Amino acid sequence: MANKAKKTKLKTHKGAARRFKITASGKIMHAKGMKSHLRRKKAPRVKRQFDRMQEMNDATVKRVKRMLPNGLK
Repeated sequence: MANKAKKTKLKTHKGAARRFKITASGKIMHAKGMKSHLRRKKAPRVKRQFDRMQEMNDATVKRVKRMLPNGLK
């Protein structure tokens, strides 16, 4: 039997798996930052927007997809 080199498994970056969600259509969503302190001076509209997740911009999608090779399960 010949020695065959095994391919290594693609590992999911666990920090990225906790921070991002992938929608059914394949978009990557993330939560906004800067929401945990100094909220008294922020407008109510801004505070409501912190509750929603936003679609990730195209510049960082490639990096995040590399950290999540199998998607999120």
